[in-house]
Amino acid sequence: MKGKTISELKVGDSAEFSKTISEADVYLYAGVTGDLNPAHINEAYAQNTFFKTRIAHGMLSAGFISGVLGMQLPGPGTIYMKQELNFRAPVRIGDTITARAEVIEINTDKNRVRLKTTCVNQEGTLVLDGEAMVSPPKA
Repeated sequence: MKGKTISELKVGDSAEFSKTISEADVYLYAGVTGDLNPAHINEAYAQNTFFKTRIAHGMLSAGFISGVLGMQLPGPGTIYMKQELNFRAPVRIGDTITARAEVIEINTDKNRVRLKTTCVNQEGTLVLDGEAMVSPPKA
């Protein structure tokens, strides 16, 4: 399985991945990363926060962008070089998050692709945005 090479990409190409965030996802992410912030794993604590309930780790949603880049656009063989992120809204357990990447610039000489990256919830609320730079697989 091989992703698209730079010659196969064009500005405007896009891909998406959607997933509903489960309680298990939050606990597994906490365990893997060591981020045991009570805002994510302790409901009694979280009820006294601004959000009034537990929220998923922001980087969990950001990780879905990695999946889009590594598996779809450009796809397998892509090297992730840079990611800028802005966290815009909380993600709660039970939210369905759709990560999207869209090609906005192609630099053939350097084999680099710049992509607009976003995550929205099931209501269409933007929860995360930013830009990524990748090096797609070579021919």
